[in-house]
Order: sequence, then C-alpha cells, then structure tokens
Amino acid sequence: MLKTKENQQIVSAYNKLKKLLIPTTEKEILLKVDEAFKLVSELYKNKQLPSGKAYALHLCELALIAVEELGMGSSTVIAAFLHGSDQKTSLNLQQIQSQFGVSVALIIEGFNKVSNLQTERLSYQSDNFRKLFLSLVEDIRVVLLKIAHRIYDLRNPEDVLPGRMEMYYHEVKHLYIPIAHRLGLYLIKAEFEEKVMRFEHPDIYLAISEKIAATKAKQEILMQQFIQPIQRELMVQGFDCNIKWRTKSISSIYAKMKAQNVEFEQVYDIFAIRIITKSPIKKEKEDCWRIYSIVTDIYPPNPKRLRDWITTPKASGYESLHTTVQMTDGKWVEVQIRTERMDQIAEKGQAAHWQYKDSSGKMDTEEWLNQVRDILENPDQINFDYSYRNSNKYQSDKIFIFTPNGDLKQLPKGSTVLDFAYEVHTQVGSSCNGARVNNRIVPIRHELQNGDRVEVMTSKKQCPKTDWLNFVVTDRARSKIKRYLREEELKEAEIGKAMLFRKLKNWKIANFDEVVNKLVKQYKTASSIELYHGIATDTIDLIGLKKFLHEEITLPSKAINEPQENLPDENKKQETSRQKDDYLVIDETLSNVNYRLAKCCNPIPGDNVFGFVTIGGGITIHRLGCPNSRRLKENYPYRLMQVRWKESIDSSGFQTALRISGKDTLGLVGEITKVISSDMKVNMRSISFDTRDGRFDGRLVLQIKDTDHLEQLIYRLGKISGIERVQRVDQIK
Repeated sequence: MLKTKENQQIVSAYNKLKKLLIPTTEKEILLKVDEAFKLVSELYKNKQLPSGKAYALHLCELALIAVEELGMGSSTVIAAFLHGSDQKTSLNLQQIQSQFGVSVALIIEGFNKVSNLQTERLSYQSDNFRKLFLSLVEDIRVVLLKIAHRIYDLRNPEDVLPGRMEMYYHEVKHLYIPIAHRLGLYLIKAEFEEKVMRFEHPDIYLAISEKIAATKAKQEILMQQFIQPIQRELMVQGFDCNIKWRTKSISSIYAKMKAQNVEFEQVYDIFAIRIITKSPIKKEKEDCWRIYSIVTDIYPPNPKRLRDWITTPKASGYESLHTTVQMTDGKWVEVQIRTERMDQIAEKGQAAHWQYKDSSGKMDTEEWLNQVRDILENPDQINFDYSYRNSNKYQSDKIFIFTPNGDLKQLPKGSTVLDFAYEVHTQVGSSCNGARVNNRIVPIRHELQNGDRVEVMTSKKQCPKTDWLNFVVTDRARSKIKRYLREEELKEAEIGKAMLFRKLKNWKIANFDEVVNKLVKQYKTASSIELYHGIATDTIDLIGLKKFLHEEITLPSKAINEPQENLPDENKKQETSRQKDDYLVIDETLSNVNYRLAKCCNPIPGDNVFGFVTIGGGITIHRLGCPNSRRLKENYPYRLMQVRWKESIDSSGFQTALRISGKDTLGLVGEITKVISSDMKVNMRSISFDTRDGRFDGRLVLQIKDTDHLEQLIYRLGKISGIERVQRVDQIK
C-alpha cells in the first residue's frame, strides 16, 4: 500500500512538471524528458532519503523548483533527474551525452565540479567563490540548478543527511544569497534569508514572528483602510490594477533593527503594498508615474525614499517604482508600483526577463546565458544590451586555485605552480621545488587548471634561477624573481670586489677606482658591479686580468726583472726552482729553509698559517684552525714560527678535500664534475659517493690555487640543485 502511495506521489509530481513544460517544449524534447524520468525511476526504484521519501520523488520536486520558480527548461529538468547518477550508478557522462545531448552532460559535469568545491572558508572570500562558480562551469544553469537544490534542502531538512544542514546554511548565506540577489531572484533571496536567520538566530526570529502574529488582525484592518482610497481613485482613472500587501520579511525587519539600532516597534516601514497594473509596454512608464501621482496625492511621500528603477533598471533587470508614504496615524508604508511584466521579472529574475523578450515564449538560451554571465561578471552595470554576444567574450582569463586550507587564490590563465607559490608568499615561491596538485606531484613549470587544489613543496637549498623568468606569467612572481637575482648579483659582486681588492693589494697596484674604470672598459661591462660579479662567478679570469694590468699599469717594472735574462744558466735554474717551490716567507729573516705542508690540515695559499719546528730540524706548516694547533701551541710554544704566504703564487697544485651531501637526484654527479672541471678549471684527484635512502654523501680531492679559488668553487657547488652542504675537510685520505 505504501509503495503504491509513493508511486502515485511520484507520478503526480511528474505530471505537474510535464504540464508546465508542454507550452514551451517540442514533442521530441518531451519524449527525452519522459525517457530520463523512466531511467531514474528504474535506477532509484529502491533508494530513499533519510526521511524515507522516495528518491525519485525528490528528483521530481527538485525539477519542479527549477521550472516553476527559476523558469528553467527541459535540459535543466533532465539534468535535475540525472545529476549524481554518474557517481552513484553505473551510468557515466559519455552515456548521458549520447542519450540526452551535450547540454545535459555539461550541466551535470559542471554540477559535479561545483559540488566538489570546499566551502569551509567561504565566508572569508565569497566574492572569489562566486567568480569561481562562473569560471568553472560552461553553463550558468549549473548554478541555477544548485540554487534549486539548496531551496529544496532548506525546505526539507529531514531529507538531508545528519550534519550537512549547517554546511548548507553556510553556503546559502555567503554564496547563494548574493548570487540570487544579482540575478534578481528576490523571492528566493528572501526565502534564503529567512531560513538562514531562523537557523542562526532562532530566538530573535521567534520573537519577531510572534510580534507580527500578535498584531496581524490589526494590520489587516490598517492595510484595508490604507488601500481603499487608492483603489477607488485608480478605478476612477480607468486603471486595471491588482493591489497586494505584505509585512516585510522577518530577516528584512531584523536587518533594519540592527542598522537603525531600534526595537521592532520603532522600525521605519514594516509594511509594503504592491500595485500591479495591466499596461501595454509602450505605456508602462507613463502609467507607473500616473499611479505614483495618485498615491502621493492621497498620502504624503518621503522624497528621500523615492527609488526610480523604471527609468534606470537594476543590473538584474528589475524594474519598479518605489516610494514611502505616511498614513494618517503617522506610520510609514512602502509602495511598489509596477506592471505585470515587471512583476514577473521581479519574481523570476533573468528567466522571466527573457521569456518576456521573446513573444513566442521560447528563450534564446545561449543569448540568455551570456546575459546572466555578464550580470555576474559586472554586477554594477545598468542597462541591458540585447544584441547577440560572441561566446568567446565569456571565456575567463582568470583561474581560481585552492590552497590546502581551502583558501582561494585568483591567478591569470596559464599560471604555473611557481606563480601560485609566489602568490602564497615570496619565501614560498623562492624555495618552491614542486607541488602536489590534486594529490599528484608535479614540477614548478606545471600549468594549473581552474579549481585545482595545490600544496606547494619547498626546499632550503632551492633558490630562484634566471630561467624561471621564461615560464612564470604573473607580475608578482616575475618581479620577486628579478629582485632576488639582483640581490644575489650584488652579493656575488661584493665577493668579487673583495677578491679583486686583495689581488690588487698583493700585486702592489694602487689607485683602486682608476684600475676598476680601466677594467670596466677592457671587459665591456655595463658597470663595476657587473665586473665584480664576473670575477666572483669566474667568467672573468683573474690570470688574464693580472696580465692586462701589468701591461697597462706596471709596464716599467719589467725593467727590474730584465737583468735576470743575463744571469748564468746555473743561477737561472736555481732561481726558477726556488720560485717554483718556495711559496712561503718564514720568520722574515730566514731563507732557504726546508719546510713541508702538514697533512693534518693541508693548508693552501690564503689560509692563516704558522710554522712548527720538528725534531728533525725541518718546519711543518699548519693552519691556525688545525686540529693539532692548540696542542702544539700549549705544549711547544718555543717551537712556533711566524709564517706568511708570498704575495704572488702562480700555482694550482695545492691539494684540498671537500665533503658534499644532499638529495640523490638524476645527473647530479655530472653537474658536479661539470662545475669543477669545465666551469672552474679545477683538477680532480679523486671523487667518491655513497648513496642511501635517496641521500648521498660525497668526498672530493682537488688541486686548488688558493682560498679565493676555493671559495668560488664552494659557492658554485652550493648552487647545484640537490646539494645541501659543501664543506672543506682537513685531511686528504
């Protein structure tokens, strides 16, 4: 019996729906609606909502809201029947498209996208969410179907799964009420507002509703007394009018109470009447203003409360003439004056607007949808442009991306993971080395799509590169990368400047500024900073620079060295041999002293060093930071000697060891050897790597010129992606 009753309810609801569709729908399309209804009746024949209501009945009631209250047509009805079926049943979107057309499939696909959006933080960014709605879907009917669904949910909370209603109220307040307002769906907006208020402030809602109910009889008498003289005069003037009256919605009254900081009894205009006249389109404005004159002749108006939305309609298409007049007892009443056509538009918003535009009763759907898109994109626009719109105009050049917390970021179309990272924070962008997009790991160059959920991955060793400028699209990312590169160039330039200054000092070349100017001209750099940067990054060779300076500045000093050419061959060999091996000055007063470089610390030119006299009589040279230096100084202070490097040492035969570690990435060893051998021209004596669990630990033994050369090498190695630490080690194994 129960089953029979359910079936009767379903058939009754469907027949009502079909009756509404028949006047504006072709027979072939109605057959498709029948087909969709039969399909879902079979798919959901045993499915019920939490209240026990048959799921097929719920679908019919949802479709009725879409048609009756939103003015939607057959495609939306079929989509209302089939929405969710591609996720809950064996039906898929390809089958739906094949059986019911592209339009229906697009509505369902868009509905799925919108339903999957996270709305927990919606209250903080409702404007962006409304824009995201518009950009995510190819058909605005998706949003209207969603509105219909929320109307159903709020009217039938018993049909909703436990725990979901709070989220639905949140969505309605921050998302669907503003959209309904922009579309001119004022009845739906008012219903949404009432239900949200009843949920959020049940005590206040009850108190106001009780006060309205307590004075209902008195209100009816007052309104009849107010309307009668207007009605008589309208009949005398030959107007065919319908006059309605109502108490303003509880949510509207509460909003006035809060805005004016007054009690219920002090609210300015609780009552409103609507005068709806039957007038031909050509006489609409004239008739509305004549009715306004009749009303204001009977009751004094408040000039500040006149709202003329006939001469200049609202962006949603709303047309009406509003005024507030005073009754004989001093109470204020709002009067709305409009025609039947205007009233239908006010009731159903854009849908009614386009139904009225086409006398045949059929809407130009594409044109109507484009108009709705225009309204949502430009809420402040005034007049309608009825001309045909090229749909390409409505392809958004913006995308909206979710953070892991559910926040929305608006970016230009074509933006990459790196653009998004810089939108989050400059430091996040500078250290970004990839991201998880919809739980899939992608590189920084990956182009994002509308509605993507992005979790940026960072690394302490990552830093902006020049080639990043080739694929970022946002001005913010581009400017931040350029700024970082400029700062890095300045840092490197400072290193290069210090290196050049030390070299000039060692070469006993004065007039630093004059020398720098000559070098800038010689190497054709744009500035001294570019020159210093070239020295630091080894693009300007110090050996070549030294040669140039000796030719340009210290040319006369060659004469000092000329007598060497006349020395006997034996003396030449001795001098050459001494110059080759004697890199140190020991105690300033000694010469021809035998010494060796300590193996415990392996000093190189530029290190702070000291000499230690060994038992055998030779001298061992140690770095001041040598592991053995403290013990030697404490136990044998009398055996220490002052030592310094000679000012000019033309050799790259000093061995030192480096330890490097980091993430084991493909091609890392090749990059390391390229920097060492090709870029820095350093001779490698040995190289070894150990890898484990995606990490590596390496050791290099190299032949280095001096500490400046070593600093440059360490700096360049540290720039390689994957390397996290580069450290000089004391002993060479």
